[in-house]
Amino acid sequence: LWQQYLTYLGDTARLDFGQSISNYPATVLSMLREAVPWTVGLLLTATLLSFLIGTLVGALMAWGNAPWLLRVVFPAFFTLSAVPFYLMGIILLYIFAFQFEIFPLFGGYGAQRIPEMTLSFWLDVLKHAILPAFSIVLAQIGFWALGMRSMMVTIQGEDYMLQAEAKGLKQPRIFFRYAMRNAILPQITGLALTLGTILSGAILVEVVFGYPGVGTVLLKAIQGYDWFVIQGVVFMVIVTVAFTMLLIDIIYPFLDPRITYRSE
Repeated sequence: LWQQYLTYLGDTARLDFGQSISNYPATVLSMLREAVPWTVGLLLTATLLSFLIGTLVGALMAWGNAPWLLRVVFPAFFTLSAVPFYLMGIILLYIFAFQFEIFPLFGGYGAQRIPEMTLSFWLDVLKHAILPAFSIVLAQIGFWALGMRSMMVTIQGEDYMLQAEAKGLKQPRIFFRYAMRNAILPQITGLALTLGTILSGAILVEVVFGYPGVGTVLLKAIQGYDWFVIQGVVFMVIVTVAFTMLLIDIIYPFLDPRITYRSE
């Protein structure tokens, strides 16, 4: 038994998860290699968009003179943050793909297209990715906006904020250099802590839209009792979350000079 366990650890270290049961003789690694770029592209774009938009909206809402448009959409964003990713995807799919037929119903590109490095193909890929991406973005903006608004309200009474105003600094400089720069730090920590939830939600969104990412691979593996593929997907998710949290820990001292990693 211990020899089997050591063999398993060695195979896992080499990313050798064996061959797929339902897609024999394809290997699990080759299947993930094809699916991961789709998931990474979708998740990275949607997460960055929701984080940046939500952070800016929350900061402006706490600053006092927020545009009237933000005052109107902020409650809507807050309400949408309670909607799961997959349910948001179903709603967008029904409205914009089924009813109005503005966007395609499923897939990563048109069924008649052959993947190639041409502008028309990439535009088709972009069109297919809009609804899945917005399913994640719309469900996340309110979360980031609410967190940023709370932090901005908290730091407005800090001594360095009062000193900046006493110096007569211009409001845009106080907003970006003093307020947002300090309030955004907990947001970055929250990004690392919620990445696992976002990733699992993105996988469900891929299932809703039939997107050719890890979510679709996982669904087919579950339906076909393909344990090796399931094991590979779970391992990939764990490693991705751990690596991202490590990366954020590494770059955090560059964002906050008060934090240093020194060996005694």
